[in-house]
Amino acid sequence: MRIADMHCDTLIEGWRHPERSFYDGDTSVNLKLLKENDSLVQFFAMYLSRNEMKTMDPYDILKGIYQYYKKQMDEYSDIISPVYSVQDILENREKGMLSAFLTVEDGVFIDGKIERVQEVYDMGVRLITPLWNFENSVGYPCSDNPEDHLKGLKPFGIQVVEKMNELGMIIDVSHMSEGGFYDVAKYSKTPFVASHSCARALCDHRRNLTDEQLKTLGEKGGVAGVNFECSFLKKGSERATFDQIIEHLVYMKDKAGIEAIGFGSDFDGIDDNGELINYSGFTPLLERMEKAFTCDEIDKICSGNALRVMKDVIGK
Repeated sequence: MRIADMHCDTLIEGWRHPERSFYDGDTSVNLKLLKENDSLVQFFAMYLSRNEMKTMDPYDILKGIYQYYKKQMDEYSDIISPVYSVQDILENREKGMLSAFLTVEDGVFIDGKIERVQEVYDMGVRLITPLWNFENSVGYPCSDNPEDHLKGLKPFGIQVVEKMNELGMIIDVSHMSEGGFYDVAKYSKTPFVASHSCARALCDHRRNLTDEQLKTLGEKGGVAGVNFECSFLKKGSERATFDQIIEHLVYMKDKAGIEAIGFGSDFDGIDDNGELINYSGFTPLLERMEKAFTCDEIDKICSGNALRVMKDVIGK
């Protein structure tokens, strides 16, 4: 089984610590681990951190991480290549190459300027997570306050959804308020994803999806990628376990359908990878999943569902 992991924060870690090797450095995701553990495509997020925003504009952070990404793609062009569509991924696989799919986490960089959506598209970005944990020009983030959690997209946020639809970009509702989620469901003409979110019924975390959200996501042809962060998997848990991840996958299959679930590890964005240790944990995880899912179902979870959404949105 080949893996499409819909979210990691490896790029910002590399940008912060350029002395680390992108090939075999001390990160949860690196090229060596991807090669050894059957990666089909890794979604690499350009995460715009509030730590850097204390001294830098988010737009400048984006440009800095992007330059780091370009440098790594050039340096390791014999191992990994940027991809913009399913066709690119399949061609890379035939060549024995890894695939990098570039995303942006937090639409704060847009700052009310719709042309910046086009700009990152031209840079090769094909997925944007419009919200992180703070309000921005697009809308409102998830919240423990019920009233705030129901706040939807701003009028400009609806324009962003329409522009992303027009360009063929995937909308990622992870971190978005529940109101924003339903606005995306209402206004987006193409499927959308929750790239790194789990089931709220199993773990009452503001970032997790309710049963009704999971049902809606499935009906809209979208995919939720299970997050490997322990606080998303089980309340009070200090370490992620294979069983916790599988429990969420089984539950989400029941509520959203087998074609609506996948992986969104959040590697290099979480403090403790638990039993998985790093990307190599995918191998034993898939072995454990054989007790709960058929081979065809595991194939859909591993990559089939993510590729389908890419094809539905991007168009090739």
